[in-house]
Amino acid sequence: MLKNIKNKIKQKPLSKPFGFVTKITPLNIVGNNLNVSIGDLVTIKSEDKKILGMVTAVSSNEFVVTPFSFIEGVKIGDKIYLDENGMKIPVGEALLGRVVDPFMRPIDGKGPIIYKEKIPIMQKPISPLKRGIINEVFPTGVKSIDGLLTCGKGQKVGIFAGSGVGKSTLMGMLVKGSKADIKVIALIGERGREIPEFIEQNLGGDLTNTIIVAATSDDSALMRKYGAFSAMAVAEYFKNKNKDVLFMMDSVTRFAMAQREIGLALGEPPTSKGYPPSAIMILPQLMERAGKEEEKGSITAFFTVLVEGDDTSADPIADQARSILDGHIILDRELTDMGIYPPINILKSASRVMGNVIDETHLQKVRKFKRLYALLKENEVLLRIGAYQKGVDKELDEAVEKKEAMENFLRQTPKEIYSFEEIKNMLFNIV
Repeated sequence: MLKNIKNKIKQKPLSKPFGFVTKITPLNIVGNNLNVSIGDLVTIKSEDKKILGMVTAVSSNEFVVTPFSFIEGVKIGDKIYLDENGMKIPVGEALLGRVVDPFMRPIDGKGPIIYKEKIPIMQKPISPLKRGIINEVFPTGVKSIDGLLTCGKGQKVGIFAGSGVGKSTLMGMLVKGSKADIKVIALIGERGREIPEFIEQNLGGDLTNTIIVAATSDDSALMRKYGAFSAMAVAEYFKNKNKDVLFMMDSVTRFAMAQREIGLALGEPPTSKGYPPSAIMILPQLMERAGKEEEKGSITAFFTVLVEGDDTSADPIADQARSILDGHIILDRELTDMGIYPPINILKSASRVMGNVIDETHLQKVRKFKRLYALLKENEVLLRIGAYQKGVDKELDEAVEKKEAMENFLRQTPKEIYSFEEIKNMLFNIV
């Protein structure tokens, strides 16, 4: 009997393996004496404080940990323990109607959430050959999008805009007007005050079938980075249950900035606008996880991109995002100045799947609308100074005649929601 006990003691270690903190920098912690790999979660114990971090670099005799929180209080010699659960988050139907952080901990003051299962945060994108064909309309309730930039179930769309143009208002309209079963909203790197404002003002306080994952600007770079991946993992959980999910993220730029902080702290070389290669590489890892999967549900994703100086071509993140996404909606400051909300520039925006989800008649009407609207823009100065004479150009005459109707079609207040058929009939009546 004593021999059996001795054998059992030999087989199992008496304590969990641990390493030691050997160096502390403003953003990272260096440790040794623990066998770890990239992406492992570790816990640093410092007196009565515990700090969760992720292994982001490994060499032959030491490793680098990037913490999820701030590193005040950590000392040389503190113990580092490997977290056996890894990068997993709890999920379940109980998340609906709640506001949580990237680890699914409630931050809305409505009490604890009872979960039933855990899923990994990092997952592979849908296999290219298992992606379903996007051939169904995804109604958003916004006239200029449904009528002229029609989206499909499983599409990935970018909303590109400068600061203060109206991204949050448009996001609220999309959440309220879309017909998705589940709505997952990732608010990454935004100011703390914007979260209650977004819920009360843009969503009207209604979080039915909606989950908000928030990582504010005062959170660590790692929290902001994995906040986006956590929200996408939640969307995938519901997609795998045959649900049509609306995924909305604000903003991709703050997400890339978080990776820029992490990459530069690890010694990566800065490239365009100071972004290291990993900040560009990380975008498809997130965006390609959205889409439609055969025999499962779909994730229709809208990603907002903050554009510096309102120039999409000069911003590396905007340029890279546009190449990955299946469509882009450009918000124009000039339209805001003219009082047209939402300020969607339909001539610069595009939906790459529109031809697959609408009929030929609708497509012809869209082309005619855009043609007439482009003519108005080209001849705007002539029209304003009265230099244009009626009868010279029949097509421009038609555009001038329908100017008011077209501008009214592009205008919509946040409280107005229309069905896809209503929007289609409005467009057909104009053109």
